[in-house]
Amino acid sequence: MTKRYAVILAAGQGTRMKSKLYKVLHPVLGRPMVQHVITHLKSIQLDEVVTVVGYGADKVTEHLRDESKFVVQEEQLGTGHAVLKAEDLLKDKEGTTIVVCGDTPLITEETYKELFNYHERNETKATILTAKAPNPKGYGRVIRNGQNEVERIVEHKDADDKERSVDEINTGTYCFDNKALFDALKEVSNDNAQGEYYLPDVIGILREKGEKISAFLTPNFEETLGVNDRVALAQAEKVMKQRINEKHMRNGVTIKDMDNTYIEPNVKIEQDVIIYPGSILSGDTTIKAGAQIGPYTEVINCVVGKDTAVRQSVLEDSQIGDHVKIGPYAHIRPDSNIRDEVKVGNFVEIKKSTIDQNSKIPHLSYIGDAVIGRRVNMGCGTITVNYDGNKKHVTTIEDDAFVGCNANLIAPLTVGKASYIAAGSTITSDVPNEALSIARSRQTDKEGYTKQRKKEKKD
Repeated sequence: MTKRYAVILAAGQGTRMKSKLYKVLHPVLGRPMVQHVITHLKSIQLDEVVTVVGYGADKVTEHLRDESKFVVQEEQLGTGHAVLKAEDLLKDKEGTTIVVCGDTPLITEETYKELFNYHERNETKATILTAKAPNPKGYGRVIRNGQNEVERIVEHKDADDKERSVDEINTGTYCFDNKALFDALKEVSNDNAQGEYYLPDVIGILREKGEKISAFLTPNFEETLGVNDRVALAQAEKVMKQRINEKHMRNGVTIKDMDNTYIEPNVKIEQDVIIYPGSILSGDTTIKAGAQIGPYTEVINCVVGKDTAVRQSVLEDSQIGDHVKIGPYAHIRPDSNIRDEVKVGNFVEIKKSTIDQNSKIPHLSYIGDAVIGRRVNMGCGTITVNYDGNKKHVTTIEDDAFVGCNANLIAPLTVGKASYIAAGSTITSDVPNEALSIARSRQTDKEGYTKQRKKEKKD
């Protein structure tokens, strides 16, 4: 089997982004754009990946350290110069090398596979990924000969009227015979207005040597979009958002408003899930069958169980069971485990806590660093007071306990099975099983108080 390699061009500073963040690290749906490129290329089962880095190299290598080797292009002297930096790693190897720009996150796995297969099947020295552009102005035109082979690439500024009428454009992605690539790169000149070494010049050099050059035309122009500024970044995000949403819908997910639903690439969604407008699903999130998410809900790195409903809420790094009801306006913070048939209602915040089956926290409560058993009822305004100013402590509430409204539970604390906490109590000691705990002042009524106050005001 032919060996396959990749060179990813990621050395450009991206000045048009007007950002301190390295260009290829700008996220598209939560993932750096260069990471999309790497992920899509993985499907080809490459033998080696080399990423050419420059400005901000340490930040790129940090993101991709387990997925690529790196070479540094200290001076940006053109795309040909950038590829030549990979010479020491690849020059003597037999096989096919794909050259891809790190700012093209939309090219799909399928397109990469088809490009490789087309190149190897036709046994050419170079194959250009091309597309039909609705408005080709500014793009290099791909000029074919009578045998449908590539004759040359003409930049827009150098093209005559006939050549400018061609709408097949060079996308900047190529497959090369690896040895032919590095041999030709040594002949590339920088005798041009920019004083740079251009990778497309390799095509002309190979053609002059009588080598066969082909082009693989992708039917989808928008996937070849290169991201050079914030406008293109937004366009890329829109395209990827639609692509991901359509995939889920074809797999049996109902998305009520595609334009206002944001689902990152790693999210898994089972059949018969309904997602309402304004929802954002990110990270390694899994939504199981029959769940309802939204409207206006954010789920980050969570598992949400079957037939669970989450409305106008935020969930982070937590496990949510089956048949759970959350919201509106609840916040499930990291390391929480909400088990089956739990209710978490309006304006409830839960942090690093386990809530066992059939328990209810209906409204206006803070539950932090707590272990709550089954069938527990937490009254409105209950607070587990977990922080003593130095460290956090755990509150344990055992099965079938009933906590009245506006109770403060001062951790560390255990509330026993089937016990009751009277409304308005501040509990500082463990509560025995099946006990009623009251921790508040006895009510005092002062008769005639109102009349006395009125008299004092007159005097």
